[in-house]
Amino acid sequence: VDFLTAMSVSTEDFVVIGSSEPIVAMLGGDIMLPCRVFPAMNVENMELRWFRSKFSEAVFIYQNQQEQREEQLAQYTGRTSLVKEFLTWGEAILHIQKVQAFDNGVYNCFFRKGSFYESASLELKVAGVGSVPQVHIQGLEEDGVRVVCKASGWFPKPEVRWKALSGEKFLTFSETHFQDPEGLFSVEATLVVRDSSSGNVTCSLLNPILSQKKAMAIIIPEDFFPRTSPWMSAFMVILTLLMLSLLGTAYYTKREHTAKCREVQEWKKLHREKEEDQQAKEEALKTRGKAGQWPRPVSVAADWRKEKFQPLSVTLDPESAHPNLAVSDEKSSVTWKDTTKDPGKHCSILGREGITSGRCYWVVEIRNGDRSEWSLGVCRGDVERTYWYQECPERGFWAVGGYLQNYCAYSNFVIPLFCRQVPHRVGVFLDLKEGDVSFYNMIDGSHMFSFPLASSSGTLFPYFMLRSGDVSLTICSMMDGPTETPILSIYLRERERERDREHERGGEGQQERGKEIP
Repeated sequence: VDFLTAMSVSTEDFVVIGSSEPIVAMLGGDIMLPCRVFPAMNVENMELRWFRSKFSEAVFIYQNQQEQREEQLAQYTGRTSLVKEFLTWGEAILHIQKVQAFDNGVYNCFFRKGSFYESASLELKVAGVGSVPQVHIQGLEEDGVRVVCKASGWFPKPEVRWKALSGEKFLTFSETHFQDPEGLFSVEATLVVRDSSSGNVTCSLLNPILSQKKAMAIIIPEDFFPRTSPWMSAFMVILTLLMLSLLGTAYYTKREHTAKCREVQEWKKLHREKEEDQQAKEEALKTRGKAGQWPRPVSVAADWRKEKFQPLSVTLDPESAHPNLAVSDEKSSVTWKDTTKDPGKHCSILGREGITSGRCYWVVEIRNGDRSEWSLGVCRGDVERTYWYQECPERGFWAVGGYLQNYCAYSNFVIPLFCRQVPHRVGVFLDLKEGDVSFYNMIDGSHMFSFPLASSSGTLFPYFMLRSGDVSLTICSMMDGPTETPILSIYLRERERERDREHERGGEGQQERGKEIP
């Protein structure tokens, strides 16, 4: 995790550092809020306080080496605790259980030592996916059919989208949101469908933080649409022709009346139009010349399922290593030079192998990772890796990591990962043909996370980072040649299911009325 947010720097004692990126928590789950002092020191005898916008709104108080509950807000009683194992390292980590919508927002961590004190802030984003939307026909309205979509239990407020069988999106509709006593959102969206050729319509709800959605489609029989009388149709045609005739006559009369005045300026107009026409031709030629520079879409192999991943024999590059890191003689393992010191910052190293194409994978073993802080993945060769830096795709990092038995992916914000078993070995599957990198827990074969890769990612290098704790990262030996390990078979099966789901989504209009869309 990137802990960069410091409130202020004092000339004495310490500064307090929180997370520079929002931390995402799932409704009903647990979350860790990290905070530390720099330089690292024992904080067991300090006063520690976590609070919301006001100092008196205490979430958790630690004083005289024990929890103090007199000033604690009632909403946090029995749900908060302090991870004390790392107080001697200068880290105060707040553990919040059974996360609620109320927990969403900014938190402040406060350290006091005698008369000196400092604080820092961080943001917690709570997210939850609610019920599947229920769609039904409410009745006729004007010249169309009114369709209503309802759902509940979402947080934050979901985004509503309607689309037709053809894929066309409906942009005009009404929606109303309500919040229940627990802070969860219910939504009711109404759409009037006027085109009987739409066949069926789909209502989907999207969680803006998790990018997860749920959708439901409904078939609208053509008989539901209002039928127009043939006499009324004939009358409308005649009325339209009459109006056009009157407009034409009025236009012709006005034109004749002003003809003499226009003749004087006609030659100026023709000259101006000629110049504008010439300018338009020149602009068109310029645009046509630039068109050849547009990139063409990348073609995808027709039988991608038969492709095999190549095991990559990764060798650590000592020249890219932080001075605090020790690299083994075989250049396959990295740990601390001095395990008694906590540098309190990112210390990273890259693999020597630059990767520009194809599909490859490697496996990393993490020792003592459940009591430490580490991350691994891939990065661009030109990224900034000095002192503190942010690990995210926008800055050229695609990585997952762990801290204190918690695991996460580093995107624009920290995304928590839920692992059934501790990932002592993590597989990194880099697919530059499809444009993504995926991480798997090699202990039980479960998928951890996948990042899409930008087409301009350039040359990528294996990336390894240590931040705290007695941890080591070791690259497992790989056999030469293509492989179809069980984890690779799982990966390919998931990719095939993903393709099938995309194909199904392309034909989701064929779903029966009231059938949920996966």
